[in-house]
Amino acid sequence: MKVIDMHCDTIERLFRLKEQGLPQDLRQNRLHLDLVRMQKSHYLLQNFALFVKLQEGESPWQKVCGLLELYERELKQNGDLIAPVYRFHDLETNERAGRMSALLAVEEGGVCEGDPARLDALYQKGVRMLTLTWNYPNQLGWPNFSPGGDCKEPNATQGLTALGREFVTRMETLGMIPDVSHLSDAGFYDVLNATKKPFVASHSNARSICPHVRNLTDDMIRRLSRRGGVMGLNFCADFLEEAPKGQKNPGTVASVVRHARHIAKVGGVEVLGLGSDFDGIDTNEELPSAQSMERLWDALKAGGFSESDLDRIFFQNVLRVYREVL
Repeated sequence: MKVIDMHCDTIERLFRLKEQGLPQDLRQNRLHLDLVRMQKSHYLLQNFALFVKLQEGESPWQKVCGLLELYERELKQNGDLIAPVYRFHDLETNERAGRMSALLAVEEGGVCEGDPARLDALYQKGVRMLTLTWNYPNQLGWPNFSPGGDCKEPNATQGLTALGREFVTRMETLGMIPDVSHLSDAGFYDVLNATKKPFVASHSNARSICPHVRNLTDDMIRRLSRRGGVMGLNFCADFLEEAPKGQKNPGTVASVVRHARHIAKVGGVEVLGLGSDFDGIDTNEELPSAQSMERLWDALKAGGFSESDLDRIFFQNVLRVYREVL
């Protein structure tokens, strides 16, 4: 078994803990994910997202730069276990050397504050994936869900801005992958029309199974698959199944299997990947950490997926996209 996970928020969690005077490190911690557990669970690559919340009152550019410094420091301190990926061959080099790989992402296109030069600067710093929006509108486009908003009413009218389309075109030229998780329904189709290469929904499930707007419709799944993109199964309980009002949603591995089976039926197994959202979500009680990947493998196998299918879901489909785009 090999694992590629397209999304975690561990760097931002470590940053906040340090600010609170409760520092932990990436090598071994009490969060959802650390390098020791990743190694034991046969991780090939982890996407580390630098997550910035626009409404926190500080400069988003300064915040992402602070997160980047922490990421770079952690990778330098743990070079015996993990190394960065800038181009596809870096991943192959790291694997031959017995090291895991880290691919740097930014979750919130608003960190660029509308300046294309900052997009280029992020690329030069190693960012290879950009989630165009989080849950707030920014200079690039609109999200599907805002804090306190209706989780079942998608935004089908407000998509990418003109600047957002320019950014996506520039990303494709650079070799940076557009990520449509969080983006509005209209924005998804704008990205589809503005690009030629594969793009991803790094941590989104199927809306037909759980009607949260953070998930993709069947039409989106089909179109993403035709483009050669992938979507990462998100372990967030509220994106997996609805819970009765007032009751805690614990999260189950069976619900992940239901999403995977539906997505494979609609778009083919080649569109499936993993996007745990570790350290960005409440703990999924049945998939609580990086050490849960073997349990997920076993559940998917019991749910009807072959070992060949599972290799595609766990790492090969994402590798295909990275090979083509990076």
